[in-house]
Amino acid sequence: MYNRLYLIYDAKNGTYIRNEAPQNLIKRSLRSLLTHTPPLSSLIIPSWSPLLTSCAIRPETNSNPHFTLPFLNMVNREQNPLQNTSSYPTISEVLEEIKRITDIGFPILAMSLVGYLKNMSLVVCMGKLGSLELAAGALAIGFTNITGYSVLSGLAMGMEPLCTQAFGSRNFSLLSITLQRTILMLLLFSLPISLLWLNLEPFMLCLHQNPNITRVASIYCRFAIPDLLANSLLHPLRIYLRSKGTTWPLMWCTLLAILLHVPIIILLTFKLHLGVAGIAISSFLANFNTLFFLLLYMYYTSVSQELSLALPLIKGAHHVGDATLNFIKEWAMLLKFSIQSCLAVCLEWWWYEFMTIMAGYLYNPRASLATAGIVIQTTSLLYTLPTALSASASTRVGNKLGAGQPERASLSTVVAIGLSLTSSILGLLWTTVGRERWSRVFTDDREVVELTMVVLPIIGVCELANCPQTTCCGILRGSARPGVGAAINFCSFYMVGAPVAIVLAFVLGMGMVGLCYGLLAAQMACVVSILVVVYKTDWESESLKAKILVGKSHSLLSSRAEEEEDQTLKCEEGVVFLNPQ
Repeated sequence: MYNRLYLIYDAKNGTYIRNEAPQNLIKRSLRSLLTHTPPLSSLIIPSWSPLLTSCAIRPETNSNPHFTLPFLNMVNREQNPLQNTSSYPTISEVLEEIKRITDIGFPILAMSLVGYLKNMSLVVCMGKLGSLELAAGALAIGFTNITGYSVLSGLAMGMEPLCTQAFGSRNFSLLSITLQRTILMLLLFSLPISLLWLNLEPFMLCLHQNPNITRVASIYCRFAIPDLLANSLLHPLRIYLRSKGTTWPLMWCTLLAILLHVPIIILLTFKLHLGVAGIAISSFLANFNTLFFLLLYMYYTSVSQELSLALPLIKGAHHVGDATLNFIKEWAMLLKFSIQSCLAVCLEWWWYEFMTIMAGYLYNPRASLATAGIVIQTTSLLYTLPTALSASASTRVGNKLGAGQPERASLSTVVAIGLSLTSSILGLLWTTVGRERWSRVFTDDREVVELTMVVLPIIGVCELANCPQTTCCGILRGSARPGVGAAINFCSFYMVGAPVAIVLAFVLGMGMVGLCYGLLAAQMACVVSILVVVYKTDWESESLKAKILVGKSHSLLSSRAEEEEDQTLKCEEGVVFLNPQ
């Protein structure tokens, strides 16, 4: 690997100055730099020779015909006497980072717990209506989660790399543009999802589902369609505020909406006798209330932001044709991140539904399905903590990379992973020590309780891998690499976990325990792979990529008059110092 040593050539004094800087100066940018700059007296250029030998070393179009770039040989890092040796962070820096991560993560954790309680209230109310409504509600909630909520949530996460890094680089215009485009994208994706929800009944009847259960489930799905609109607005707004570290208002708005949700669901479901339709209506009303409170907060706390000198995602164009091309590229970039993030979320989410379906084919499907339901509820509750850490890590890493502070991004990564390992131990202790009491919260059926007590410790071991794995997914999103997380999730859950689960559950006859061991195999493969990727991350290179990604271009080539007045002209991937003549 080539080093990151740059040499600054001072043509005035005829000397070189060694300096450390990011290494990603590409040939196109170097030529552009030489073409557009005024007479130079010094220039930062990279010190590895293979790139320079392929570049135009003697620029023909430069306004200073006497200025040429000398041939530079590659200099070993070990031979650089001026190299800054990396030092470990101090205790105070680590504690400060822990404070910042927890300050972002605690409100998200509380918000996730409140959301979990909201979902539990839906299930409890369905159970109060009767066994038919409970079964139909379970079918409808599972269907809407798979086909709707997971997709919208994953797509919205595609804006995290852009928003967190844009805020770190103070590119407020890009922050707002990304919010608007993500909302529009989610609204467009909601249209086909709405059509699917409207046609749940014929779809399920084609799969030979029970007609009565399907009929009631279709009622829930039809009345839940407005929730797609609420989520299309709510998810981007949450990420927008979280990317700026503003998470406490999110918690208070959600808490206030859930407090209103309790009387609303009782009124609609039992007082007005709307049944399952009332439960669906109360669910989307809670999200609309949260949205309303968030918009009120943003309206009354809005302040005029400083105008950003940054350009959009792709460098600004000087012609209409270039502007159209750049507009398409910007949308393509957002769609790429969104689809990759969606796959990373859905591939893991769908695996749990796969486990539920497989449990229905075991030799004792009644006990296995009941246990699978308890396992999903348990993992959903356990998932609240790694979700908070993942969001905090994504925000901190993205902000620091956008601000050009790779060492702080590395520190945030280490601290977040350390916190995730600590919290995963709590999950293991809970599912091991309190497994019997937790099982009896859901049922008193002896067979189901005994099976649940066997599999919960396995789920606790899974949590040892799940918490750092989820946190690392947030780190990858913050560093604009969600595609890596999606690839790791696919290989781990479907190339490793699914085959292991099928062999153990059906071939070796281990039943539900075999399915849980398949989940454990998937989690272990996932956490090992993703930790290796994070460990090998070159944070200086990621910092430079962030500057390019969010358009934090310090090059003001469009305003030549302002360039003449400034002492320093900063270009996208190089720096030219203009000394007064």
